[in-house]
Amino acid sequence: MFSTQIRWLRLLQIALDITLVSLSLFLAFYLRFDGSIEPKYIHEYTLFLPFVITIQILANFVFGVYRRLWRYTGLTEVMELGLSVLGSLTLLYIIRVSGLLVYHNEQLSYAVIFIYGLIVSAFMAAPRILRRLMIEHLQRRHWRQPFRKRAIVVGAGDAGQLVIKELEQRQDLGTDVVGIVDDDPQKHNRKMGRYMVIGPSSKLHNYIDNYQVDQVIIAIPSATSDQIRSIIDICRECEVETKILPGLFELINGKVSINQLREVSLEDLLGRDPVKLDSDSIAHYIENRTVLITGAGGSIGSELARQVLTYEPNTILLLGKGENSIFSIYEELKLKPGPAKIIPIIADIRDTQRLYNIFEMYKPQVVFHAAAHKHVYLMEVNVVEAVSNNVLGTYNLAKLSSDFKVESFVLVSSDKAVNPTSIMGASKRIAEMIIQQINQKSSTKFVAVRFGNVLASRGSVILVWKNQIANGGPVTVTHKDAIRYFMLIPEAVQLIIQAAALSQGQGEIFVLDMGKPVKILDLAYDLIKFSGLRPDKDIKIEFTGLKPGEKLFEELLTNEEGLQKTLNEKILVGNPKPLTESQINEHLEKLKLFCIENNENQIREYFSEIIEGSLINKKQI
Repeated sequence: MFSTQIRWLRLLQIALDITLVSLSLFLAFYLRFDGSIEPKYIHEYTLFLPFVITIQILANFVFGVYRRLWRYTGLTEVMELGLSVLGSLTLLYIIRVSGLLVYHNEQLSYAVIFIYGLIVSAFMAAPRILRRLMIEHLQRRHWRQPFRKRAIVVGAGDAGQLVIKELEQRQDLGTDVVGIVDDDPQKHNRKMGRYMVIGPSSKLHNYIDNYQVDQVIIAIPSATSDQIRSIIDICRECEVETKILPGLFELINGKVSINQLREVSLEDLLGRDPVKLDSDSIAHYIENRTVLITGAGGSIGSELARQVLTYEPNTILLLGKGENSIFSIYEELKLKPGPAKIIPIIADIRDTQRLYNIFEMYKPQVVFHAAAHKHVYLMEVNVVEAVSNNVLGTYNLAKLSSDFKVESFVLVSSDKAVNPTSIMGASKRIAEMIIQQINQKSSTKFVAVRFGNVLASRGSVILVWKNQIANGGPVTVTHKDAIRYFMLIPEAVQLIIQAAALSQGQGEIFVLDMGKPVKILDLAYDLIKFSGLRPDKDIKIEFTGLKPGEKLFEELLTNEEGLQKTLNEKILVGNPKPLTESQINEHLEKLKLFCIENNENQIREYFSEIIEGSLINKKQI
C-alpha cells in the first residue's frame, strides 16, 4: 500500500514538473518576442518542447530531486534543484552551440534558453517551498501534534516486533513504520503484524528512496559491527536519520523499550559478541550482602554500581574521592527500585584510619576496587601520586579487607600491567602482586581482573578527538600503526562481576577476552565520519608520536603467567608466582620513603627491580 502510494506521488511530481517546464518554455518565447509569437515560433516551441522536457526531467533524476520530500524543502533541496536546472541549461547550450537545435535553418534562441532557465527555476521551486510553508503553518496551528516521520525498521525479530508495537501505541512520538527489513530470506514478503518484511538490508538504499523514508531504526541488539557499519553507510549516503537499540551488553535485564532508542555511536562498531553470564553464581556472592565499590564515581565504578544493584545486595557503599561524581551516581541509583540501601561515602583510599572506620561501621562483605589513576601520560609526570594511590592505597584497602574477613576482593587492573613500560602500568602490576601475597594467608578471596581500554570512559582518547573535531581539527594520533584492545563499559563490568564468581581463592589474575585489537587510526577515521565529516579533507589527522610510557601495542599476559580456560569462554585465568610477605613489606616501605622524599628517579629504578624484565622508562620527565 505504502509503495503504491509513493509511486503515485512520484508520478504526480513528475507530471507537475512537466507542466511547469512546458509553461516556462512558452513564457520564455512569449517574453523573448514581446508578447507576439509568430506561427513559426509556435511550431518551433512544439517541436523543441519534448526535447527540453526530457533533458530537464532526466536532470532532476540525476541530481536526486525526486528523492526528496517536499515537506522538507530547504536550502539543500533548492540547491539540488538549481543544480538540476543549471545542468539542463548547460546541456542545451552545448547542443545549441554544436548546431543540433536547428529548425528551418533557425536555431533555438540563446535568449529563450536563458529566460527559460530563470522561469523554470522559480516555477519548480515554488510548489516545493509552498508545501514546506503549508506544513509549518499546520504545525503552528496544531502544535501538540508532532511532525510525523516515515521509518523503516531493520530487524524482524523479537526486538523489532517490540519496537513496532510501541511505535503504534505511542502516536505522540510521531513515527510511522512503512516497512521492515531483514536479512533472513524466509521472512521476505511476509507480514509481521500490519507490516511487510520488504527485503534484505543490502537493498536498504532502494527502500529509502522508494518509500521516501525519514528514519531508519536498527532493532537488532546482537548486530555485528559489519552489519551496523553497512547500514550506517547507506543511511549517510541517503541522508536519513538513524536510530539504534542498545546492544545486549547494555540490555542487562533483557527488556527492550522504544525509550532506549539512541543515535548510532562509535561503540556500536566494535564488533563485540554478547556476554553470557552465570547469573546464579553472581547472585550467590552479591545477593543480600554489603558491597563496597571504590572509585564509584568513575566510568567503571559507576557501571559496577548499576549492575551490582540488579543482583539485589543489601547495601551498596559508593566510595570515592570526588564528591561531585559520587553525588551523581548516588542520585541516579537511589531512584531505582529495589531493596538495596545506597550509601555515598567520600573518602581517600590512602587514608588508612578513614578506611578502618568505614570497614568497622559497615562491615562490607564484597569489595570491588576500581579506584585508581589510569592515565598513562599523567602518571609519567606525577610519579609519586601514581605510587601513593595505585600501590599504597590498594595495600590499605586489601589489608583491611583481609583483617575484616571480607568474602571477596576484586581488583580492577589493566593490560598495561603486563611487561609495563609506564609508571601507571607498573603501579597496577605491583597492586596485583600485593593482593596475591595477602591472599596466601587470608580467608578473603582476592582476584584481579585485567583488561584493556574502555571506549568512551572518562579520560578516553575519544573525548579528546571529539573536542578536536568540534574545533575544526586536526585530530591527533600517536602512531599510524598503534593498536589497542577496546571494550565497552557495560561489557567490561559484566565480566568483572563474573570473574569474581569464578575465583577459587588462589589469587588468580583473570584476563578478559578483548577480541581483536583495533588500529587507533581506524578509530579516528570512524569518529570523524560519525561527525558527518571527511577524514583528511574536512578534518586533518596529525601524527604526534608515542608519548613517554606508551606502547605501540598492548599485551594481556606475561610469559610466566600461563593461560587457562574458565567456565566462561570470554574469561581466561593466569597464575603467576606471588612474592613473599617479607618481599612485599620491604617494597612498600621503600616506596613510602621515596614518596615522602618525592624521589621520582628512585621510584622508577625501584619499579624496574621489582618487576623482572620491565622496560620502565627511567628518563626524568
